[in-house]
Amino acid sequence: MRLSAPVYRLKRKAKLLSRSQKVPLHAALDQVAAAEGFARWSLLVDSAAASPAARLIAALSPGDLVLLGARPGQGKTLLSLELAVEAIRAGRTSAFFTLEYTEVEVLTRLRAIGADPAALADKFALDTSDAICSDYIIGQLASAERGSLAVIDYLQLLDRRRDTPDLNTQVRSLRAFARRAGVILVIISQIDRSYDPAKKSCPDLSDVRLMNALDLGLFSHACFVGAYEIRWSPVPAAA
Repeated sequence: MRLSAPVYRLKRKAKLLSRSQKVPLHAALDQVAAAEGFARWSLLVDSAAASPAARLIAALSPGDLVLLGARPGQGKTLLSLELAVEAIRAGRTSAFFTLEYTEVEVLTRLRAIGADPAALADKFALDTSDAICSDYIIGQLASAERGSLAVIDYLQLLDRRRDTPDLNTQVRSLRAFARRAGVILVIISQIDRSYDPAKKSCPDLSDVRLMNALDLGLFSHACFVGAYEIRWSPVPAAA
């Protein structure tokens, strides 16, 4: 959950509120926290101190379909692996389907974020099959427990084969499966080359690179990584 201001500014706001309303500081802090979407101040502070991946995991619910986009080199793959690891730390299982990387490359990136692949073996499934598409993913996750998380790397590569459904059909199938099974699906996406970070600090839905039609309203949430920030927001529901 993105705060409207840094914690120190919110704390100053609470102090001013305490004085103006003549209420105890702890009550004013909780009031400010409630306005930010937290039940009490301590939860707001804990959330602010957590890693971006931990905060994102806390905001996700079973059945969510998430778009995770960034330009090359901005860390979208590492962030997606951090989400998978955080899901395991939260007592869930996770999977990583990739049409981009080899098994060795994925394991190397897991180590780069401080995760021990051997310690994750019974909770983390890595799939590098060339057969990856919506039907394949749904089949592999058929027995996944509710709340499990799976990353799909990446959106545009789902659209590369002529013997699979069009991209919009695949994403619609994945959304239906996620809702039915209560599985969280995170799909990595490329960003169009026209995106200019000098004009906009972080990409958004209008910058998603698409070769064919796709209703981005099929996603429940979108997460975009810029050079200096991560932006997270719900996506307006598809018709």
